[in-house]
Amino acid sequence: MTGIISSVDKRLVLASGRAYPELAQQVGDAMGLEVASTTAYDFANGEIYFRFNESIRGADVFILQSMTSPINKWFMEQLIMIDAAKRASAKRITAVAPFYPYARQDKKHQGREPVSARLVADLYKHAGADRLMSVDLHAAQAQGFFDGPVDHLWAMPVLVAYVKQQVDLDQVAVVSPDAGRIRVAEKWAAKLGNCPLAFVHKTRDTTRPNVAVANRVVGDVTGRECVLVDDLIDTGGTIAEAVRVLYKAGAKSVLVAATHAVLSDPASERLAGCGAQEVVVTDTVPIPAEKQFPALTVLPIAPLLSRGIKEVFDDGSVTSMFDGVA
Repeated sequence: MTGIISSVDKRLVLASGRAYPELAQQVGDAMGLEVASTTAYDFANGEIYFRFNESIRGADVFILQSMTSPINKWFMEQLIMIDAAKRASAKRITAVAPFYPYARQDKKHQGREPVSARLVADLYKHAGADRLMSVDLHAAQAQGFFDGPVDHLWAMPVLVAYVKQQVDLDQVAVVSPDAGRIRVAEKWAAKLGNCPLAFVHKTRDTTRPNVAVANRVVGDVTGRECVLVDDLIDTGGTIAEAVRVLYKAGAKSVLVAATHAVLSDPASERLAGCGAQEVVVTDTVPIPAEKQFPALTVLPIAPLLSRGIKEVFDDGSVTSMFDGVA
């Protein structure tokens, strides 16, 4: 047999952008590896410089960037990191974006609008990413925007395990903040013992950002401990209004559970004063001290990300992490 047979072992490299290095460090600690040494800084005019400080030739590189504010800067930095890895001869590049940028803009509501979530997927691909990994996409079908494998991780196991300890499962009801999240709420209801399900009828003005009106509850929540579930909380207006509508409909208590705590102003103020007994989120994006409040509980997402990365690196099954359904 001609040729050369290589005995080189596979090598996993975890690299982090500057948006949220603490999360990458937590993922690295969970996997027992160090985050790759890199150099990154801004030029005076705002241009970003990036370099890997060690060889990554032939490596399986996972580039983690959490899309916090300013989101456009950190997204651009991740694209530059991907390009650097491609030009450094990485064998495979996975863009890890726990909070997928522009995820809410996944369709056209009116004529002459962009589909920005698709544009983001195209930019990842053209930069050199071979696959994507994200947590709780705003719409699962957005996986089809990327021309390659997408590992869609669910934060539900993390959130459900905690929520089960906080509510009476005989009195609980799961509530979706709008009709669009019903399918996710159904999965929550199944995890909480096939409890009753309801949703808040909401109207939104698509010409104005972050403006929605919660009208009424569809379903019976009288005397129930309601778990209001959503994928992200931005300004908190939708969630705060939904909590008030649920109490008006006779709910005994309301616990809010969401994956991405964007918490743009004045979200913290709204959530702290809306009457929710607890707001449970994960740390897919950094939550600075000034945005935290007494009723806020933050659960770590690093164990989920680390296991997902390990499954991909070992050519295992990401789907197996979620009872075979993902």
